[in-house]
Amino acid sequence: MHKLSVIIPTGNEIHNIEAVIASVDFADEILVVDSFSTDGTYEKAQMLATKVIRRDYEHSASQKNWAIPQATNEWILIVDADERVTPELKNEILEVLKRPDQDYVAYWIGRMNHFMGKRVNYSGWRNDKVIRLFKRDFCTYENKQVHAEIKANGQVGHLKSKLYHNTYTTLDNYMLKMNRYASLQAKDYDSKTGRLTPYHFIIKPFWGFFKHYVVQSGFRDGVVGLTIAWIQAYVVYMRYAKIWLLRKNRK
Repeated sequence: MHKLSVIIPTGNEIHNIEAVIASVDFADEILVVDSFSTDGTYEKAQMLATKVIRRDYEHSASQKNWAIPQATNEWILIVDADERVTPELKNEILEVLKRPDQDYVAYWIGRMNHFMGKRVNYSGWRNDKVIRLFKRDFCTYENKQVHAEIKANGQVGHLKSKLYHNTYTTLDNYMLKMNRYASLQAKDYDSKTGRLTPYHFIIKPFWGFFKHYVVQSGFRDGVVGLTIAWIQAYVVYMRYAKIWLLRKNRK
């Protein structure tokens, strides 16, 4: 059987660290990459993980690309602190690792997303998937501030089982997270966005709401779907407001 290293990036995740490590206890190595937490995450991880390393946080892709070479095994599974490997997913991963010959260098894994205490079945999150299981020498994250995906040098397969993902603690914390995302997105979008117009500040946020709530059936998720749609519109607006500020401050 091929050996597996799990990488868990953390930053003030004391409320998640024990559960996420417990969900990957089948791995040969558990590597926690901590961005200098101040809430006890680092100390708790030292008690539970195989190895804990620290690095100042730049952005998610940078943190993960730095961590991958620190792992010792050929196969890597990356799990965020707010995710859990379900028993079904664990068994499917172990079946992959048992295969002596591999057709794939990486695997897409779907996510069961939960928000405000409810599973989100629509709202653009229904078909959410990420590449998280991969061979370390064939894959790297693209250089993006937000929502970077793995670039694989080879064929990518699909696992049937899903990651459990609870992106929500409180609405206040989630809005702070989305504001940080908008700041990072502004840096990504600045160079590829032309002159800012009312289209960016009115039409694009409206389309963000309409897409998530109507096109992607967010209305079927009730109040949760409505909240997600409004937040998506807010993030789009803030992205362009922050681009405007970046450009203003450069003058």
